[in-house]
Amino acid sequence: MRKMLAASALLLLSACVTVPQGDPAVDARMKRFESAPGMTRIYIYRNETMGAAIKYNVLVDGRMIGATAAHTYLVAEVPPGPHTIASDGGTLRMIKVEAQPGKNLFIWQEMKMGFGAADAKLHVVSEAVGRKGVLETKLVGGL
Repeated sequence: MRKMLAASALLLLSACVTVPQGDPAVDARMKRFESAPGMTRIYIYRNETMGAAIKYNVLVDGRMIGATAAHTYLVAEVPPGPHTIASDGGTLRMIKVEAQPGKNLFIWQEMKMGFGAADAKLHVVSEAVGRKGVLETKLVGGL
């Protein structure tokens, strides 16, 4: 029984889900990290292979902006002020952020594996860490 469970877990870890790829020109533009005047650009990224078999829906202020898979990112532009970022792959995780005009925010979806289940933790990371993580990933296409 244990061998069967271990084999099932290995299969789950090795399977990959896909999400629509974003336009390469838009991906390149987003990776220049320029925010719109008076707005904040929020990057939500997954730069890990862990949990590759699971897609995570991402919501900003309750509005779905897309879903991440392994090595992908999403972008949202928001006005200054408080915002809530949520990630849902079976367990809803939320984080509150304060958007500053003309700045970028970076949210890392850290994948965690439990026994037979994956979970995503959300972390605000520094600009240097976030830029590096986004550069390792590809933009997700529209809904």
